[in-house]
Amino acid sequence: MLRKRLLIVGCGDVCRRALARWLERYDVAALSRRSDESLAARGVRLYVGDLDRPETLGPLAGAADLIVHSAPPPDAGPRDTRTRALVAALDRSRDGGGMLPQRLAYISTSGVYGDCAGAYVDESRPLNPQTGRAARRADAEAVLGAWCRERGVALVVLRAPGIYAADRLPVERIRRGTPVLSAEDDVYTNHIHAEDLAAIVDAALSAGSGAYNANDDGEMKMGEYFDLVADRMGLPRPPRVRRADAAGRINPELLSFMSESRRLVNRRMKAELSVRLRYPTVHEGVPRGQAVAE
Repeated sequence: MLRKRLLIVGCGDVCRRALARWLERYDVAALSRRSDESLAARGVRLYVGDLDRPETLGPLAGAADLIVHSAPPPDAGPRDTRTRALVAALDRSRDGGGMLPQRLAYISTSGVYGDCAGAYVDESRPLNPQTGRAARRADAEAVLGAWCRERGVALVVLRAPGIYAADRLPVERIRRGTPVLSAEDDVYTNHIHAEDLAAIVDAALSAGSGAYNANDDGEMKMGEYFDLVADRMGLPRPPRVRRADAAGRINPELLSFMSESRRLVNRRMKAELSVRLRYPTVHEGVPRGQAVAE
């Protein structure tokens, strides 16, 4: 029986964690801006192309039955021009009488919900992105949703919060003594271990439809998370500041994360994607031992 063809668009850390299981089941290809010997050595077919240069994407037409799209949007602008370039390239297959993909999984962000004042948030909540990066993710979701509906392609959108792993911890920020908000001003934050997110993406290639919160079971405020990492790594806990004093001591990008508070509900993910979390909370996922730089 012919194996399905899987195309990875944005083969970063999370997708590489799932690569071994995908190579067992699929013929795997990846879009890469340049030749990547580490992927080629594992048996991944490479399409050298750039989502910022649509003229390089011609080989993607008809190249896959399944697609994982994890490429980030551009750093500026109101729209995700990269996702728009991707679907335009895939449409060339239809124009030429070729096959479109059967299913597409997109890794989005929980930032599309914006600030929810600490409320519990499921997938029915209207999107309200409040930063440029979240607005571009919401644009990508809208573009993919319309494109997949019109062409009969199954779409799974995974709204992931803060991704962490042993080598993806805020160690340097803690070492620098970057403050976090005081308890009375602190915000709820959500997490997912990179290994669990890889498993969720894998599940989305064969099940599910629509949007899913892709988070663990934890309920934790941001300062508590930083304290946990500091304790596990044997570092001093970060200082606390009131929100009114934070602007001069915390960089704007980090402060923007500290301006949004929500508690994601993951019931739909577990029920429909049959996901069993290896790391149900950061207490199981953050290791003890020597600090590793982020």
